[in-house]
Amino acid sequence: MLRGFYTAASGMLAQQRKTEMLANNMANVNTPGFKADQTSLRAFPEMLLKQMAEQPFPSQNRQSSFKTIGALNTGVYLQETMPLFQQGSLKETTLNTDVALLDINLPINPDTGRAGSVFFTVKNANGETRYTRNGNFTLDSEGYLTTGSGQYVLDDQGNQIQLSSDQFQISEDGNITGANGETARLGVGYSDDPMSLVKEGDGLFRADGELANAYNTAGVSIKLQQGFLEQSNVDSAQTMTEMMTAYRAFEANQKILQAYDTSLQKTVNEVGRIG
Repeated sequence: MLRGFYTAASGMLAQQRKTEMLANNMANVNTPGFKADQTSLRAFPEMLLKQMAEQPFPSQNRQSSFKTIGALNTGVYLQETMPLFQQGSLKETTLNTDVALLDINLPINPDTGRAGSVFFTVKNANGETRYTRNGNFTLDSEGYLTTGSGQYVLDDQGNQIQLSSDQFQISEDGNITGANGETARLGVGYSDDPMSLVKEGDGLFRADGELANAYNTAGVSIKLQQGFLEQSNVDSAQTMTEMMTAYRAFEANQKILQAYDTSLQKTVNEVGRIG
C-alpha cells in the first residue's frame, strides 16, 4: 500500500512542476524573443516483483522458490526543462531601436540531429557575456545601445555600441550606421547545440565559453530586420490545453492519495483494534 502512496505523491509533484512551467510560458506569451520551455514525464525504473515460497520435494527437503508476479512502476518525475528554439513570428513596430533576427539557414548538428541557433550578444552588469533573442533595444543616457533590462548590446568585436541618437540604420547583414557617421556591426553569436545553453532570467542565455561569430560560421545564413520584433514562440492554445490536462492528472493522483490515506486510517483504527 505504501508503494502506491509514494507513486501517487510523485505523480502530484511532477504535475505541479509541469503546471508551473506552463504557467511561466503563458506569462511570457507577449515577451519578445521568449523561447517556450518544454519537458516530458519519465517513469522511474520498474521493479520486477516475485513471490517467495517454500516448495516440498520428494526428499521432504524444503527449498525456496520464486514465482514471478510482474513489473511494478514506482512513479514518475519531470525531466529537465529545455527551451524550444523554433523561431517566433515577426511583428512590425517601426522603431529604429527594435531589431529581429531572422533565421534563413542554420546547419543541422550531426551529433544531435537538431539545427543550431543564433543570438544577440550582450553584456550584463558583472561584465559577463550573455545571449538573447529579444531585440527590444533602447539607448541609455550615454547613448549606449542596451536591452530593455539594462544589458549592453555588443558589436561583433565584443565592444559596447555607442550612438549619437536613435536615428541610425541597421542593414540586413547587421551593419549599423549612426546619424553622425558612427559605424559598428551588431554582434550575433551562433551555437550549434543550443540545448547546452543555460536559460537565465530576462530572456538571457549563458554559454560555457564564447559562442562562434555567426557572420563567419560556414553554412549560417541570417538576416536582421530593423523596426521588427520577434514574438514569443509560445502556442497559447496548446499551452492552455496542456495546463488543463496537467491539472486533471494532479487531481486524479490526489484522489488516489486520499483513498490510500483512508485505507491506512481504517487499518490503524479498525483492523488493528482489539475487541
